[in-house]
This record gives sequence, structure tokens and C-alpha cells, in this order.
Amino acid sequence: MPTIVKPMEEEKESIRVAVVGAGSIGGVVAAFLARAGWDIEVVCKHQETVNLALSGGFHIYGVQGEHRIPVRGVREIHDLSGPKDVVILATKANDAMEAGRVLLPLLKKDSVVVSLQNGICEEALAEILGWNRVIGCVVGWGASMHGPGELEITSGGEFVIGSLDSQSEEKLPLIKGMLDEVAPTRFSGNIMGELYAKLIINSCINSLGVIAGKKLGELLAMRKARKIFIAIMREAMAVAAAMEIKVEPGGGGKLDYYRFLKEGGVISQMKRDLLIRVIGFKYRRIKSSSLQSIERGHKTEIDYLNGYICARGRQHGVPTPINDSVVRIVKEIEEGERGMTPENLKDARFANL
Repeated sequence: MPTIVKPMEEEKESIRVAVVGAGSIGGVVAAFLARAGWDIEVVCKHQETVNLALSGGFHIYGVQGEHRIPVRGVREIHDLSGPKDVVILATKANDAMEAGRVLLPLLKKDSVVVSLQNGICEEALAEILGWNRVIGCVVGWGASMHGPGELEITSGGEFVIGSLDSQSEEKLPLIKGMLDEVAPTRFSGNIMGELYAKLIINSCINSLGVIAGKKLGELLAMRKARKIFIAIMREAMAVAAAMEIKVEPGGGGKLDYYRFLKEGGVISQMKRDLLIRVIGFKYRRIKSSSLQSIERGHKTEIDYLNGYICARGRQHGVPTPINDSVVRIVKEIEEGERGMTPENLKDARFANL
């Protein structure tokens, strides 16, 4: 693992940083880095957010207290003041590749881009930016945006970072020093396994939340939803095995997918079912980000969640009929061809579960 070195004040002043995306996660990251003295600009999608960033600052509250933090903001990536040493990419997965292409002229030879997306975007970004420039990151804490610059940190947790290429490993201590200003950050020598672990849980919670149109508690109280939940996981783990990815424990290290899905008799099935119900009760008020996207009239990140599992399954000859069905139903909802309702769980494509 890289040696941990605490950033010096001179280093903070000499390293130029951009955060692209001022939503719930990106806005909090940008504000806390600005508060800590990093030379930072944030790219905001809406002019109202830019104005707030420059004047009153972002209003951040929740489990880390209440703060009002001014940040230098611009509307577009090409409005940034010049080349950046570090870019923290906090857009939706659907926007990440285009953002990467626009960022290219603003990157130095040794610049790095830290990907904070849901799903797995790192490989696609690396094809655009170069494998030596992309650092993977799992966001293990939660936040919600209640309006421009109104950001609530809803749960604590950590960042997990790792390099895709040996050339970017030397930048990991710098990135850790930055992200530690926001949340505890640890290195992983298996970042794809960490990313895949989060991908699996998001492919269950986000996508089924859209299909049923329910918060997590109501969703996982339904027996059929729990069955689909487990089927998504089984297919995802089969694809991971074909890709030779060792999937790390998910959910903050609490869920070992290998043990959870280990075959057994009726008792094992009952234990799996009970654990999912417990998860549903504990996080019963959570509304998936994909469900929130649909409610706002936006597309989901399905292509980078279940869609990633399906694409890699096809590539490696692993069938993924349940994930294929989830993708099709979510896209039908996006196109207005069907509504969000628990009745979707009774779709013929799930009949054998």
C-alpha cells in the first residue's frame, strides 16, 4: 500500500483541483475541500447554484453538523480557470463519459480523475482519459440535495480508493489526504472488487425501487421483491467469477456475498430472506436515487448498474436473464410505457422465481 503522507499547506496551495458536479455528493466534497484550504473550483450545472456557491455558499447540514461554505463555482467545464492536477468527477454515470471528453484539454500528463459515480464507469473513463489517469472510488456515505446548494449529509461512512494502473498509485496518498477532509478514506488493492460490491447492492436497491415505485422498507417487505433481489445477486456473482473479480464484502463490510449466497437447504433460504427483511427495515425510509431520478423526469443509471452486469455477462458467456429483464422494465418506465408499481414484480419475466 502507498505510504500515507499528510498534505502540507504548501501542497494545498500548489495543487489545482476541480469538482465536476454539485449535487449531493459533489457539493459536499467541493465545500469541505474549500473549507480545508484546497485550491478548488466546482462545476455546477445551474447558474443558480453557481451564484450560491460564490455568495452565501453551500448550506450543508446533517450528521456532520451545520455549515455554510463559499466555493468558487463555474457553469461549464470549459469555464474552469485552467488545467487541473486533480479532478473529482461527481456527475451522474450517464454524464460521466461526455464530461471526461470535455475535461481532456484541461488535464496535464500526470493529472488524475477520481470517479465517484454509482455503478462502474472507471473502465469506460479510462478508455477516454487514459488508464494511468483514473482512480476508482467507492462512496460509502450518503447525502441528499433538497435544492440548489441545500445539501444534507444523511449517513456517515467512508471513501475507498484504488488505482486501475500502477502509474497512478503514487497519487493515492494525495487523494486520500484530500478526501479525508470529507470522510475517512482507505486504500484498496482490489478496487474493482470494491466497486463491484457496491454495484451489486445498487443493482438490487436502485433498480427494484424504480420497478416497484417504493422506498426500501416497503419494497423489501414484499416476498417477490426479495426473491428478485437474490436472483440479481446470484447472476452478478456468476459474472464476477467469469471476470475473475474477487468481490469484497459490501454494505460497509457487513455483507459477504459468497457466504450470503452459499447454497443450502430451507434453513439457509430462510436466513437469506430474514437478512434482506432486516436490511429493508433498517433502511426503510431510503428512496433509491434512481427512483428520485424518474420522479424528476430524468433517466436512471441503469446502463451502469444492472446493464453493466448484462454487458459483461454477454462478453463472458454468462446468462443474466433476471438482470436483462430488470433493464428492460426500467427502460420501459423511463420511456413512459409503464408505470412504477409493485405489479411490475409480477411480470412474466420473473415468473419462475
